[in-house]
Amino acid sequence: MMSFAGVLVFGVILLNCLVMMSFAGNVTYDHRALMIDGRRRVLISGSIHYPRSTPDMWPDLIQKSKDGGLDVIETYVFWNIHESVRNQYDFEGRKDLINFVKLVGKAGLFVHVRIGPYVCAEWNYGGFPLWLHFIPGIEFRTDNEPFKAEMKRFTAKIVNMLKQESLYASQGGPVILSQIENEYGNGDIEPRYDARAKPYVNWAASMATSLDTGVPWVMCQQPDAPPPTINTCNGFYGDQFKQNSDKTPKMWTEDWTGWFLSFGGAVPYRPVEDIAFAVARFFQRGGTFQNYYMYHGGTNFGRTSGGPFIATSYDYDAPLDEYGLIRQPKWGHLKDLHKAIKLCEPAMVATDPTITSLGSTIEASVYKSGSQCAAFLANIARESDATVSFMGNTYRLPPWSVSIIPDCKNVAFNTAKINSVSNVLTFVTQSTEADAAGASMSGWTSVNEPVGISSDNAFKKMGLMEQINTTADKSDYLWYSLSVNLKNDDPLLQDGSATVLHVESLGHVLHAFINGKLSGSGKGNNGNSKVTIEVPVTLVPGENKIDLLSATVGLQNYGAFFDLRGAGITGPVQFKGSKNGSTIDLSSKQWTYQVGLKGEELGLSNGGSSLWKSQSALPTNQPLVWYKANFDAPAGDTPLSMDFTGMGKGEAWVNGQSIGRFWPAYTAPNNGCTDSCNYRGPYDSKKCLKNCGKPSQLLYHVPRSWLKSSGNVLVLFEETGGDPTKLSFATREIQSVCSHVSETHTLPIDMWKNSVDDARRKTGPTLSLECPHPNQVISSIKFASFGTPHGTCGSFNHGRCRSNDAIAVVKKACIGSKSCSLGVSVNVFGDPCKGVTKSLAVEASCK
Repeated sequence: MMSFAGVLVFGVILLNCLVMMSFAGNVTYDHRALMIDGRRRVLISGSIHYPRSTPDMWPDLIQKSKDGGLDVIETYVFWNIHESVRNQYDFEGRKDLINFVKLVGKAGLFVHVRIGPYVCAEWNYGGFPLWLHFIPGIEFRTDNEPFKAEMKRFTAKIVNMLKQESLYASQGGPVILSQIENEYGNGDIEPRYDARAKPYVNWAASMATSLDTGVPWVMCQQPDAPPPTINTCNGFYGDQFKQNSDKTPKMWTEDWTGWFLSFGGAVPYRPVEDIAFAVARFFQRGGTFQNYYMYHGGTNFGRTSGGPFIATSYDYDAPLDEYGLIRQPKWGHLKDLHKAIKLCEPAMVATDPTITSLGSTIEASVYKSGSQCAAFLANIARESDATVSFMGNTYRLPPWSVSIIPDCKNVAFNTAKINSVSNVLTFVTQSTEADAAGASMSGWTSVNEPVGISSDNAFKKMGLMEQINTTADKSDYLWYSLSVNLKNDDPLLQDGSATVLHVESLGHVLHAFINGKLSGSGKGNNGNSKVTIEVPVTLVPGENKIDLLSATVGLQNYGAFFDLRGAGITGPVQFKGSKNGSTIDLSSKQWTYQVGLKGEELGLSNGGSSLWKSQSALPTNQPLVWYKANFDAPAGDTPLSMDFTGMGKGEAWVNGQSIGRFWPAYTAPNNGCTDSCNYRGPYDSKKCLKNCGKPSQLLYHVPRSWLKSSGNVLVLFEETGGDPTKLSFATREIQSVCSHVSETHTLPIDMWKNSVDDARRKTGPTLSLECPHPNQVISSIKFASFGTPHGTCGSFNHGRCRSNDAIAVVKKACIGSKSCSLGVSVNVFGDPCKGVTKSLAVEASCK
C-alpha cells in the first residue's frame, strides 16, 4: 500500500505528465497552416528572450502573454552566454533555457525555439562566442568546414537537451517549431557570400532536419530555403510576403512591435493601431502564424547588448514593458484583435481566402467553406474614411484600418478603434537618503582606476593593434600606451599649445590622456562607430606619456561578414604642429597594451577588496573612478529602476550582478521627435520618436530578485566623470487608467462573442475601466467628458460639446469598484450636441 507521501509524489508526477501530455501530437504543415494532431491551427506568438529577464519574472511574463491571447512563445538561443568558453556550458539562472521552456509548457502554451545559432537580436556579436573567431581557417556563415562543425555541434547540443527533457511536441512537449540560421537570405547578406552561400543554406537545412526533432524547421528571410524547411518573413508588415513553395504556410516570425534603442538616439515607439492593422492584413491575405518581436523586450544585462551602441534597455515598446508590466492600450487592443481573429479561425483554416478589390484602396477577403464564413475589409488609404457595400451590408471603414467580420455580417473589431483601457506608467523617484520607503544609500567609498598601464599582463607590440582581436571581448577596454621623448629644440615644443594630437579609431569610444591628464575624448554612434579626434595638447621637454583608452559598446551583430568588423585604434596617431606644419607619426612605434582595467582584474565589481577608501569629500566629476555604496531596498514589490542623473558613462553592479552599461551623458538629437504620431501610413523605425534632446537612457532596471531587504552593495565604474551621490531609485507605477470610446466604436469583443445579432444592436459601444491590480478599486475620477473630448490618457481636454452630467454619471458607476462599464450613448449622458458624433473619455485613479 502506498504511503500518503507516496500518493502525494505520485500525484505531482501525474499532474506534470498530464500537463505535458496535453501537447502530445504530430506537428506537420500544409499550404495553409501548421497542423497539430492533423488539425490546422491559426497561431499567434510572441517573443520573450529568457536572458533578458530574470527567472522570477518568467511565470508572470508567460501568464500575461497567455492572458493577452498568445498561443506560442518564441525565443532565440544565445550561444555566447551558454558556451562563453569552448566546451564549457552554462545553463544556470537567466541562462536556464530548459526551465524557461518547461514554464511555458506548464502554462499551456507552445514554444518556438530559434536555435540559429546566429541570432542578430541586437545581441553582442550576433550571439556567437568570441572564441569561434579564433579557430584556424574559420569563416562564419558560409560553406566552411570549421564553422559548420561548430555550428552543428552547438545546434545538436541544444536539440539533445530538449530531447532529453521530452520537450519536443513529438515527445509530448510544448516545442512545435525550431529555426536554423536567421535572416541570411536578406539582399545585403547572402549575395555577399557568392558561390558558397547556396551550399551553406542547403547544408544548414539538411543538418537541422537530420537531428530528428519530429517538428518542422523554419528559415526566416530565406527565399531559397530548401524543403522541408519553411521560409518565413520578418518586418513591420507581412501581408505581401509570398512563400517560396505552394506546399508551405504563410508565416511571420518577426512582426516588429517597435524598435530598439541606441545610445545617442531618441526613443522609438509604434502606435498599436498600426500594429493591429499589420496583423489583420497578414491574416486577411492568408497568413496563419504570426509572431510579435518583441512581446516582452526586457533588459540587456551585463555586456550582452550588440550594435554597437545598443542601449541597456531593450524595451522595444512591446506589449509587456521592460519591467514586465502591461503596456496599455497596446496589450489590450492586441488581445481584442486576437479574440476577433480566433472567431474567424474555423473559416480561415478551412480554405484559402478569396480576395477582391472594392476600389483603389479597399480590399475584401472572404474565407467561406460550407456554413463557415469570415471576412476582412481593409481601407489602406491614409487620409479618408470609406463607405463600402459588401455582401448586402454597408460598412464604414476608417483610413488605414481593417474590419474583422467573423460571420460575414457583423463587425467584431476594427484595428483603428480602441476599446481597451489605456494607462499612464511613470517612475516615482525614491530618495537615496533613509526615508519612509526604506531606500537608503550610505558609506560611499571609491578607488581610482590608474591611467595607462598598471597590470603585470601588459605586453608590447610594434604598431597599432585592432581591439577585438586583442581583447577577445574579455573587456570593453584596451589601453594603448607610448612614451615620446622631445628635445628642447623639437619643432613641436616651439609651437607650444598649438600642437594637436590626431587619432583615428574604428570605434567605439576613445579617451586621450597626455602626461596623466585627460586631454580629449570622442565617440561614434549606431550609424557610424568610427572616431577621429584632434585635441590640443601641451608637451614638455623630455618624456611625454601618451595613454589612449579605447572602449567598445557592444560588438557588431548584423551584416555580411559582421564578425570581421573591427574596433579600436588603427591610426594614424600623430602629433601635429599647427603653426610650423611639423608632424610626428606614432602609429608604427612600439606600443604597450593592457587588456581591461585594473579594477576588473582585482574584481572590484563584487564589492570586495581592501582598496576601497572613504574620504571626507568623495571624488566626483573626474574620469576613471570606481564607486561603492551600501543601500537598503525600497519598500514594496513594484518594479525598480535606478536613475543615473549626474553620471557619465560606465557599468553598474548590484550585489555582484551587472545591471548593464550606463551612459546618461549621451543625449538624443534635438530634432526628429513629434508630440504625437499619426499611425496612418507605413511605419519605419524613424517615424515615431520621443525623448529628443534628453539622455537616451536615464533609468536602468534593478531586478527585485537581486536585492536583499538591507545590506545591498552597489558598485559603479565611472569612465568619463559623474557624481554618484545624485543617484536615486525609482519605482515603476501606474498613475492613471483611461479609456476613450466613441459612438462609432464596435462593442467590446467579449460582448460580440456572447451576444446574438439583436442584442448587439441594442448594446452599442461600451467604455470599460479596470484597475490593474487585484486589490485595487477606482478611487477617483480625474476627468470625464461626453461630447467631443480630445487628447490622450493623462492629458484629456473637453471639447466644445460636452455633457454636464458626465462626471457625476461616471463617479456613480465607478468609484469604489475594481471595474466599471458605461454605455457610450445619449441615453446615458443626454445629447449635448445633436447631429455630432460623440465620444466618452475618462481618466481614473486606482488605490
